[in-house]
Amino acid sequence: MTAELSPIDKAKFVAARRAADYVQDGMRVGLGTGSTAAWLVRCLGEMVREDGLRFRGVPTSSRTAALAREEGIDVVGLDEARWLDLTIDGADEFDTELNLVKGGGGALLQEKIVAAASDQMVVIADAAKEVAHLGAFPLPVEVVPFGWRTTQALVTETLEAMDVLGREITLRMNGSQPFVTDEGNYILDLHLGRIGNARQLAMVLNQMPGVVENGLFIDICDTVIVGHGDGRIEIRDINAGTVSEDRIDFVEDDNLFRDLGD
Repeated sequence: MTAELSPIDKAKFVAARRAADYVQDGMRVGLGTGSTAAWLVRCLGEMVREDGLRFRGVPTSSRTAALAREEGIDVVGLDEARWLDLTIDGADEFDTELNLVKGGGGALLQEKIVAAASDQMVVIADAAKEVAHLGAFPLPVEVVPFGWRTTQALVTETLEAMDVLGREITLRMNGSQPFVTDEGNYILDLHLGRIGNARQLAMVLNQMPGVVENGLFIDICDTVIVGHGDGRIEIRDINAGTVSEDRIDFVEDDNLFRDLGD
């Protein structure tokens, strides 16, 4: 089974498997969106079915909610959960200070709300997601559909004064139509190349009328679990200032590898 997975998928799996150990009985846990987070949901579903783990999951997208229910996880909304013990999610990029770019899957608004409502945020990623400077991955900015072209023009003008390499902006599409988020908004993808001051850019973007939220997660992530294709894991804790290592051996008949949806 595992032999059929690419090294990247193996890296995502081992990071997700290790992160699942953070979830304990009775917790309220934010469940992220994306391919790496999908591995986490499968791991947690296996623990629910086979180990009797009981927790409440708060999904960050309709896709994650559907998968969590399929896996037998007790799914509740954030308003019901109120506050979370932990959120586990993926990232499109992370730097040495554990600042993130997220939103490649289009769920950045719900992801940021859920992460901000958590005592702890753990990010799971493969090693390719680590960068010296954020910005190589396009930065998603969620905007209201009304006047989105005007909002785009405002963002373009603002980028002239920002420390970035590129300033191209594209409207994210779903076929021939604009991509629409779970909250009914559009996404502008900013192709910046390199972001010199991510904190400043995040603040400036969110001050613009028409901008709902941006995909820069600054001072939100506490721990990054980095998976490698050979089963190695690095655990980086920004609060403790520690880096530890672990390893997960692949099990060829693992139920997680059956009927994969991704």
